[in-house]
Amino acid sequence: MKRVKQTVVISLAALGISASVVASSEASSCSTEMLDGLYVFSASGYTIVGGVPQPKAIVEVILFNGDGALFVPAHTRSINGVVAAGPGGSGTYSLDSDCVGSIAFAGGPTFDLFMTPKARDGWMIQTNPNTVFQGRVVQVSH
Repeated sequence: MKRVKQTVVISLAALGISASVVASSEASSCSTEMLDGLYVFSASGYTIVGGVPQPKAIVEVILFNGDGALFVPAHTRSINGVVAAGPGGSGTYSLDSDCVGSIAFAGGPTFDLFMTPKARDGWMIQTNPNTVFQGRVVQVSH
């Protein structure tokens, strides 16, 4: 068991995650209500169109309401060099006690969500077919 924990800590350190996150995760649990406030999501990756990967990047502001509803007041995205900006849309989310959850934007993409304890930051990965797209989400105000 000690060797397994050492391996996890070394792996997380390589990813830039401190051992204190691992230790505190044993004492903390998450919930949908904890994901509450203004967050910035930045991500990059690819959308696969006709078997050809097209680069994709986004920076967006997400307002999580603490009740499973979200709103995107602003975003800028680039898909294969075509840039668009403006308000986003709305959607829903959930966050389980193990700090793993999901997001579904209305009429749009879906993501798996992995938050740190206290839900102040985490990672998102798009789960729609023909996408390779992931990034970081960080709380900027409560």
